Amino acid sequence: MKIAFMMDHLQAISPEWETTSHLMYECNQRGHAVYFLEPHDIYIRNDQVVARMRNVTVPPDQTMGCYWQCMIQCLKKDDLIFESVTDLDALFLRKNPPLNYQAMEFLSPVQDQVFMINRTSGQILGNSKLYILSFPDIIPETHVSRDPARLKKIIDDFGGAMVVKPLQRFGGEGVIKVSNRDQENLISLINYYVKGYKDYPDREAIMVQEYLSEVKEKGDVRILLLNGEILGAMRRKPKEGDFRTNVHAGARVFKHEITDDERLICETIKPALVETGLYFVGIDVIGGKLVEINCVSPGGIPRINRLDGVRLESRVVDFIEHKVKEMNGRYD
Repeated sequence: MKIAFMMDHLQAISPEWETTSHLMYECNQRGHAVYFLEPHDIYIRNDQVVARMRNVTVPPDQTMGCYWQCMIQCLKKDDLIFESVTDLDALFLRKNPPLNYQAMEFLSPVQDQVFMINRTSGQILGNSKLYILSFPDIIPETHVSRDPARLKKIIDDFGGAMVVKPLQRFGGEGVIKVSNRDQENLISLINYYVKGYKDYPDREAIMVQEYLSEVKEKGDVRILLLNGEILGAMRRKPKEGDFRTNVHAGARVFKHEITDDERLICETIKPALVETGLYFVGIDVIGGKLVEINCVSPGGIPRINRLDGVRLESRVVDFIEHKVKEMNGRYD
């Protein structure tokens, strides 16, 4: 099969801990032709969706480090491949947030002709932190506004700590805890985040969410879902003096067994994920509450592999192979 990966610069990746590198490695090990492209490589030629790609297929059975170096060497060659996207069998869309909407628009007309993980229409719908509002019964108390006065009143009325989240960042960037007990800093922070100096239409809406105190001691749980089913999970605990559980923010990871409450959350969101083509997602759960759904470039495979002694990337590529056969009318 021809399998392409659309993502950020490969040179900036630490392959041992990157989910994408493990998926690419598994595809290469199985003898599939592996291609790499970035969002700006997609364009239209004679009404066809075309991409400038590089073939990064290399000899199998190498260590991850050697495999990655060989693949990087492929990127340094000048031989670009200009290929219709519909000639591919599968396309992983794994550029880190924010979502590149132009790339999604270019690819949307062919999302039924190439198996995409995840579908462009699903990513457009699900990439924002606002997507969790589709499941109000299983999330913490959540508000979104661009009005500083309204946001301050929400936090004052709530009476306890709340978490401020910019809508389009990732990896814990810009996430802070606020309280009505520090009024001067609270007003300043809210105005900073919404860009209160701008006219109302030009401000940025932000999310304020109930602070779940369990995160300090127990952290959160990252659960990976494949076609709505639980693929694997790990617990993440924040470093000393922080409440953010993102690994990029210094959190540590631990082995985790899925609880009944967490399983119920997964069952609740499964129909919506499958219907919108969000086949591979990572969800974050704190104290039995869903706090985030990651559908653009969900991570966690290498760390869960280490904790549980598994190879989750193998199950993901099994799924891809099955779906491609299904799209082509082959069920063997």
